[in-house]
Amino acid sequence: MRYSNLLLGVLFLFFCSSSKGQERKDSLVSGDFKELTIEQFILQLEAQTPFHFYYDQKQFDSLQITLSVKGQPLQKVLELAFVNTNFHYSIDQHDNVFLIKDKMIRTDLPAGFFGSSKNINDSAITNTNTADIGLTSDSSTISASLENKLYEIGTKSQIRTGNSTVAGYVRDDKTHEPLPGVSIYLEENPGIGTVTDQFGFFSLTLPRGLHTLNIQSRGKRDVRRHILVYANGKIDIYLHDQIISLREVIISSRKTSNVRSVQLGVENLNISTIKTIPTIFGEADISRALLVLPGVKSVGEASTGFNVRGGATDQNLILFNGTTVYNPSHFFGFFSAFNPEVIKDVELYKSSIPAKYGGRLSSVLDITSKEGNKKNYAGSAGIGPVTSRLNVEGPIFKDSSSSFVLGARATYADWLLKLLPKQYERSKASFYDVVLHTTHEMNKKNSLYLTAYLSNDHFNLNNDTAYEYSNRNFCMQWKHTFNNKLNNLVSGGYDFYKYDINSEANKINAYDLQFNINQASVKSDFNYYINAKHTVQFGLNSISYKLNPGSYRPLGSESLVKTDIIPSEQAVESALYSGDRYNLTPDFSIDYALRYSFFQYLGPQTVSTYAPGLPKEESSRIGNKEYGRGSVIKTYSGPEYRFAFRYSLTSDFSIKAGFNSLRQYIHMLSNTTAIAPTDIWKLSDPNIKPQEGNQISFGMYKNFKSNTIETSVEVYYKRMEHYLDYKSGAVLVLNHNIETDVINTKGKAYGVELLIKKTAGKLNGWLSYTYSRTLLKMDDPLAGEVINHGQYYPSNYDKPHDVSFVGNLKLSHRFSISTNIAYSTGRPITLPVGRYTYAGSQRVLYSDRNAYRIPDNFRVDFSMNIEGNHKVQQKTHNSWTIGAYNLTGRKNPYSVYFISENGLIKGYKLSIFGSIIPFVNFNIRF
Repeated sequence: MRYSNLLLGVLFLFFCSSSKGQERKDSLVSGDFKELTIEQFILQLEAQTPFHFYYDQKQFDSLQITLSVKGQPLQKVLELAFVNTNFHYSIDQHDNVFLIKDKMIRTDLPAGFFGSSKNINDSAITNTNTADIGLTSDSSTISASLENKLYEIGTKSQIRTGNSTVAGYVRDDKTHEPLPGVSIYLEENPGIGTVTDQFGFFSLTLPRGLHTLNIQSRGKRDVRRHILVYANGKIDIYLHDQIISLREVIISSRKTSNVRSVQLGVENLNISTIKTIPTIFGEADISRALLVLPGVKSVGEASTGFNVRGGATDQNLILFNGTTVYNPSHFFGFFSAFNPEVIKDVELYKSSIPAKYGGRLSSVLDITSKEGNKKNYAGSAGIGPVTSRLNVEGPIFKDSSSSFVLGARATYADWLLKLLPKQYERSKASFYDVVLHTTHEMNKKNSLYLTAYLSNDHFNLNNDTAYEYSNRNFCMQWKHTFNNKLNNLVSGGYDFYKYDINSEANKINAYDLQFNINQASVKSDFNYYINAKHTVQFGLNSISYKLNPGSYRPLGSESLVKTDIIPSEQAVESALYSGDRYNLTPDFSIDYALRYSFFQYLGPQTVSTYAPGLPKEESSRIGNKEYGRGSVIKTYSGPEYRFAFRYSLTSDFSIKAGFNSLRQYIHMLSNTTAIAPTDIWKLSDPNIKPQEGNQISFGMYKNFKSNTIETSVEVYYKRMEHYLDYKSGAVLVLNHNIETDVINTKGKAYGVELLIKKTAGKLNGWLSYTYSRTLLKMDDPLAGEVINHGQYYPSNYDKPHDVSFVGNLKLSHRFSISTNIAYSTGRPITLPVGRYTYAGSQRVLYSDRNAYRIPDNFRVDFSMNIEGNHKVQQKTHNSWTIGAYNLTGRKNPYSVYFISENGLIKGYKLSIFGSIIPFVNFNIRF
């Protein structure tokens, strides 16, 4: 046993020396340490290394250490041994290791000890005469990668009372990629904290002096960084992956972002979580992962579109690195359009939508790609039954501050279509997508980001009609950091979506039908971290639309098809916004913002006019009005309010409430309930008003068992105005006066969402339940057809009950199993309920709109992940994913339809996946 007075004596002798020895290389440590006391653990370390340990055994009597390491430096071994504890270590230049509880030991002289301004500990030096206004002339940044080291920000000569701002980036230790959504807060005052943005940047205003930062991120090991703040400065923090041993002992896991954040109705998924969810054909799928979250539904299998809290599929704004994607699906909706190997983070806003987002009524899905490994070249590849994919990333130049990530995916699915009935044996289908993202750090204050995305689908059924649709997106972003408190992101982008349908089965009737959207945008977003209580966001954005609603042309010289072209549409949508996150107390925070949007429908255009006081029908159209190029035909504008608050009753229990109002100026016209290649998008004009909606929500959030189990309950109520529904027998394609076939409706949606999530341990996952209703009402006789006698009726995607369970069990480092169980109520349909005779012929009598439902859905999926060995020095690492989709073989109905056959009305049920679908995928990383 060694005594604490010996420790103090050694420290005294050391501090009397001002010389600093040359750096030494740590000896490497290997071994399986299982439930060892501190004395047993130290004896094994001293036997393998030249280090000598000093500690008070009484302080460590409750600690048992279990870990397995191979060829690791001593510092790494000690960090793993003391992770999530209050034990610390320090190592001096004479190979002495000091262990202590609750405190830090310095093994160097403090800055300015001998009157020198140079920091002996190689900490960054900050020379600033403008600290009072938050500016800094510091050009260096501390690289903080060690747990038990004190990092000085500024110099001792600058110390004074007051606050300083500490800023920097949180990065992955292996790849140096920035990490978004990382929680950083003071251990001694959890009320002072922040979250990194999409680029991993943070800014924290805190009192000058000694502090301990707690840094937490899902999938990463919780760490602390000890800082001594003299003035404004910069510090970059590096996080390690969280490696869970089989016989783990969880001391603490304080993942409290769900309780501490102000926003509610926000779901965050990283790609590691997405990959654990079994999906069709075994490939990780972002859209399928969203469907197991509370409040997110779809109309059925083979539909990549999703409905959020009663919203239609077109009411979701889907962003990929800031670009707008209009059709996020591949291969009849079986696959998401996003390659999972290039995705880093997925965030879904169901409520508390930030003011910088707008233009959609229901939700925002923000997808962020990887930035690329800045240290080494790496990659991954996968081969599955339907698709193959390849991903490569690395520095653009060796030892440069630039990186890239390139991902490509393609399909060879024709063999699968040959399994269809004989009448479809000549069907073909193919798709591909390519993503390129580059990052260039010009200097400490300026970074440039470029994203290019291309996807294309081509398919036909029995060589009759060929369908093709594609997305093309490009975005350039420039981030400029003015100082530790103020930064700006300027973005410019171009988005293009088109579809093309053609048929050459009959040369005389051969045709080509096309539609496309051209969209150019510019944005400027500012973040101003005023102090610990105020974080202000403000900015502006503008979008220029050009839509070609449809062109129908003959295909081939023999075709007699008559050309029909719908005139193009132009419009500009702009917005200004400003918001503030105000931390009144450590327990009470509010987030409030105002967004004001403008929409101008532009010429050239010919607009139909209708007789006042009458429904908009062909019979009431009284003329046309011509508008020249660039003229403003119609202007819509209005404020959008965003408000949310959070009150923490305890450190692991909080309540939140929020209110959102939104406007949507672009509409999707479709006679299906999901996104399809034949969908048409329509801009608001003098005859079609923009959609408006507002939502109020309330939630309670409680964590259990050291914050390893998260629970939440959220309730919401939403109102909608001017949502478009369709008249019976509406014609949507190539309709020159579409306003005569659509109906403005009112809508309401309400529901409750329950979530239980276990985030740590060998067994983890979540269980969610959603009860929700979405009802529409059309009771304006001047609008034309009155639906269901003016009463509320269910929307096409109204599914009251939805239950999802996702479970993951890691049996060993190399073998894990996952399961997904889903149940939902069947969606509404309109049924024939009788027959009657009119004008000498027999007619069918239908029920009220959506008065009945198709049968309920139930599905079980299962997968196994088998990894190769985990040798560090291997050039490649491989894994297998084996499983089955729809394990019970249930014939879940996608739709029910009726056909008149020999004078009788016969009903049929369509099932997309009516049997078990096994899958095998081989994955390789290099």
